[in-house]
Parts: sequence; C-alpha cells; structure tokens
Amino acid sequence: MKKVFKSLAYESVDDFIYGSCPNPVTCKNGLVIGGGEIYPEVNFTLPPMNATKETLPEAINIYRDMIEGVLKKARELHAPGLVIELETLPQYTENPQWGIDLHKVVRDCMFESEAKYGLKSVMRMTPNDIREMSRPPVMRSGKYWEEMVRIFEGTAQDGADILSIESTGGKEINDEAIMNADLRTSIFALGCLASRDMEWLWKQLSGIADKYGAISGGDSACGFANTAMVLAEQGYIPKIYAAVMRVITAPRTLVAIENGAIGPGKDCAYENVFLKAITGTPTSLEGKTAACAHFSPIGNIAAAVADLWSNESVQQVKLLSGFAPTVSTEQLIYDCRLMNIAAKKGHALLFRDLLVESDCYFDPQAYVLRPDVVFEISKAIVSEETPFLRTLKAARVTLAILRRAVDSGELVLDAREAKWIDILDSQIEDIPEDEEAFIAEMKEEADETKYSPSEYGI
Repeated sequence: MKKVFKSLAYESVDDFIYGSCPNPVTCKNGLVIGGGEIYPEVNFTLPPMNATKETLPEAINIYRDMIEGVLKKARELHAPGLVIELETLPQYTENPQWGIDLHKVVRDCMFESEAKYGLKSVMRMTPNDIREMSRPPVMRSGKYWEEMVRIFEGTAQDGADILSIESTGGKEINDEAIMNADLRTSIFALGCLASRDMEWLWKQLSGIADKYGAISGGDSACGFANTAMVLAEQGYIPKIYAAVMRVITAPRTLVAIENGAIGPGKDCAYENVFLKAITGTPTSLEGKTAACAHFSPIGNIAAAVADLWSNESVQQVKLLSGFAPTVSTEQLIYDCRLMNIAAKKGHALLFRDLLVESDCYFDPQAYVLRPDVVFEISKAIVSEETPFLRTLKAARVTLAILRRAVDSGELVLDAREAKWIDILDSQIEDIPEDEEAFIAEMKEEADETKYSPSEYGI
C-alpha cells in the first residue's frame, strides 16, 4: 500500500541529528542504521580498464583485493560496523551475470570477515539504470529493464542486504534544461516524468526486495542535482539554479519511500535530508570525504544529519600510504568515530550545528541544507499532495528563502548570482497548478525526439 506523508517525522529541529532517526533500519546481521550511531559507507570501483568478458577474471581479483583491504583496515581501527556499496559499471549491469559474480566475491569476503572477526558489514547493491541506453529511453520493458531485474534478483538472492539505484527517468529532458538553467523544464522532468517513473520502478524494486528478504533502500537524483552542482562549481551554470535543483529533487526521490523503500537513502542523494525530515528514515550522505570523487561546497554540512557517511566512490589506485579504497575507509572511520564520541558525550546537537555553520553562509547549495531551512521546505512539500505540486511548491519556497537570506546579508552571494533569484522566479510564475494543463503545455515545448511520453503514462 502506498504511504502518504502529510507531516514531518520530527516535533523539533533539535532532534534532527546525525546517527539517529525515528525509523531506524535493522539489517539481517543485526546492524542498526539510524539507531544512535553513524557508520561509514565505503564505495569503490575499478581503476581505468576495459570491462569486458576477457577482463572479468582480473576485475574479480581487483574487487577481492579492494574489499579485503577495506575490511582489514576496518578491523584495525575497531570500526563497530560498516556498509559496503557495490555500484556496478554499466557493462556489469548490461551483462548481469558479470555483476552477480562480482557481488558474490565481495559478499563472500564480508561474510568470512564477520564469521572470523565479528565485524558486522552490510552490502548495498546499486546496479546502474541502463534503461537510458535506449534513445529515447524505454522505461518499463525491453532488454535493458530485463537485465536490471536479473542483477537485482541475482544479487538479492546471493545476500545483498540493501537494494538501491540512481534512476534516470526524466533525465533525458533535464540534461538540456540544466545547461540552459531552465527551471520550468526541470520541474516538468522531475515533477511529472521522473515521479511517474519512480512510482512504477519502486513498486518493482520493493517487490524484488520483499521476495528475497533484502531491504528496499532508496534512490538518488544524482544525475539531476549532482550534475547541476558540478556544473555550478565549474562556473557553467548559476549556483542558485543548482541549489533549487537540489531541493526540487526531493519530491521525486520521496516517491521511492511512498512505494516501499525504507532506507537508508543513497549517499549521493543530498535530497535525503528532506526525506529524513519528512519520513524519519535513515540516510547516507557524502561531503568532504567524497572529494576523491567530486568537489562540492557542502563538505561539512552534508554530515549534519547523516546516518551513514560515505566516500561516494574511489578507484583502486595506489597512493603513498596504500590503495585509495583503504585510505577512504580510514578517513570515514575517523570521521564517524569523532561524531559518535560527540553524541555519547551529549554533544550531538552542538556538533551538528558546528558542521552546519561552517558551510551554510558561503553557498546557496549549502544554505538550503540547514536543518531549520530543511524543516521549512519539508513542511511546504508535504502541504501538497502530488509530486508535481510538491516540486513546484519546493521551487517557489526555496527561491523565497534564498531571497530572504540574501536580503538579510546572511548568505554571501555576488550580484551576478543574486539576480538569478528573480530570473528563476520569472521562469515559473506562469506554471499552472493544474498538472494536466502543465503537461499539455510542455508536450508542445519539449522535444519528443528525446523522450517518449507514453513511457511515463502521459
């Protein structure tokens, strides 16, 4: 049955902290995520190499080396537990048995370490959304969808604890919108297309998780909001646009939890902070310790309400101290250890606020992640009933909050950036609140050579 969220999961913003949430998730081995302790989530991938049938034995050996190095470091540093994310390369999803074989090698090493040393570890399996390999994408049938089902089912059957994905419904329309800072089209892509795809997709994935005793984890709008963040960091698009993009992905990603996901949300989904406020589910997040994968202006604030702390992804390359996945593991463990000690000493709220204040005044993308701002926006989101209206309301409220912060001098923003508040406001002021009317308008405007309306039921 579809869940409906009409209020926040928290009475007070002071209870909205890292390592703890109203609805923690208990994994098969007893590790509790969101139950009062924050754990590291380590993600690793291959060094530059061709992913082919011929190189699969080499890839398997590299994955074995990576997981053994990570687990050894976790034991040496007395980590109380950790999560491993296996995010497959597209070739390993397109050829599902390859991905299943890689998963089995990593999962078996994790089982062995737990049996020998008592180190609790949890596997998050994240196959690629390869449906976008068709142009325009075919979302609900065909060989790419069937290959995704095979790898989800095969890895869940082999012991994957959490199933997640970075789904891409609507991305084929949003990619151009990002480059043009076109908020109107982004609202169509996220509020109308992506949200419809999410409802269908997460009914399927939650069904697979239930069938094989796995946890239906969560989604990520990485291809939307993180793409905008990286482009804004490089100066290609306004940071104001990237900040609004970050927020308006939340209603879309919320659809996963409405349709069976229980968390922990995926690390690259910074919109998880809004989902945690609304649903009380645990979340994984990434920030300064993910600089191995990408730079960001939200390195500290991202940890403020995290239940898992992730490195995003790192290649198996040799550094002076050792291989990069092992290095990331050490960094994450020390971050989490400090945060957990602060919580045990009764200073979690203070530590959270220090993380927030160290970032929030210097970039609009950080400002919208402030816990008080998250609460304000989240209340606006749940005041509406459909993903489209929630997306539209989120955009309007976010722009109003950023305008208020700039006018008060609380947010440092140059004049060139500040003018985009008015520009984006003007882009969406004429969007009708009748979703069908808006869809009809956008079907006239959007390029139907890039997407198939029928794949989204419109």
